[in-house]
Amino acid sequence: MSDEQLIFFENGQPGRGTASEITRPVASAPVDLNANSSLAAAITAFHGHMIRQGFSDNTIKAFQADLRLFTKYTAANQAIKSIGQSDLEQFLVWMKSDRGVPCSPKSYARRLTTLKVFFGWLAESEVLPTDPAAPLAHEHPTTPLPQILYDDQVSALLRTARDLLWASKPDSRPYLLVSLVLQTGIKKGECMEIKQEHIDLSNPQAPVLYVRYSDPRRTLKERKLALGPNFAPAYRQYLREYEPKSYLFECTPRNLEYVLEDLAALAGVEGGVSFEQLRWTCAVREYRNGMPADQLRQKLGLSHITWRETLPKIQKLARPAL
Repeated sequence: MSDEQLIFFENGQPGRGTASEITRPVASAPVDLNANSSLAAAITAFHGHMIRQGFSDNTIKAFQADLRLFTKYTAANQAIKSIGQSDLEQFLVWMKSDRGVPCSPKSYARRLTTLKVFFGWLAESEVLPTDPAAPLAHEHPTTPLPQILYDDQVSALLRTARDLLWASKPDSRPYLLVSLVLQTGIKKGECMEIKQEHIDLSNPQAPVLYVRYSDPRRTLKERKLALGPNFAPAYRQYLREYEPKSYLFECTPRNLEYVLEDLAALAGVEGGVSFEQLRWTCAVREYRNGMPADQLRQKLGLSHITWRETLPKIQKLARPAL
């Protein structure tokens, strides 16, 4: 799992790439796992749980590495019922100060999350009567607020992209791309995975995008997103101009990044424009417009754990200047 600031915008991409997303633990465990089982046995069972619940490959590898580090501090054959809050606190102190290996604040925060998810799962599945990690307080590393687009920059981008629709040599791709991400807040990888069959134009005044995943482990992140009435004519023009066969954007992700860079230059938006900025901008605009927090979380395809770190950033960006 990426422990960088933008856990919200994972560097890995879904579908044709990877994703870094923590899903909410579900109370299920092997019947032969109990409080007397060893830590090693519990970690093995947790690995199976992560696979069943659709944790990404990156998350599974990171969690397993963190738990292996925990077994180096304690003992793999130790009964899980004997591990208490004080043991976890001592491990965190050892990792942070006494191990002799640097532990950055971001790595510390991720490893604490690993303990919370692991022991939370054991408690929810009633393998353990209580969760020894529940009282542990998160120490989130201080990270800069993400960059978003100002309202006048959004207007300039859309106005410039709209002009390209009717230029002497029309190009609908910039408008389609920018309006799509601004309206839906989808990630770059999700954008690359859109197929024509995922777009419903049966009501042209209220088009719909279905975010789909080819990996069955990630179906929990699939969702249905509304598109505005201006999307349908731009989409039809795009189909005529580019004639995509299957995927909406039959090019590389880098090609779409160039589209955004060129559009930003034409619109006079200094510093360029990225998928990340468009996604954050969408989130902030929806929050300002009154979208309930949990509805916004679902729109962005985020887990409850990720949302704990994301919502405060959105709130700070959305509130009036001091």
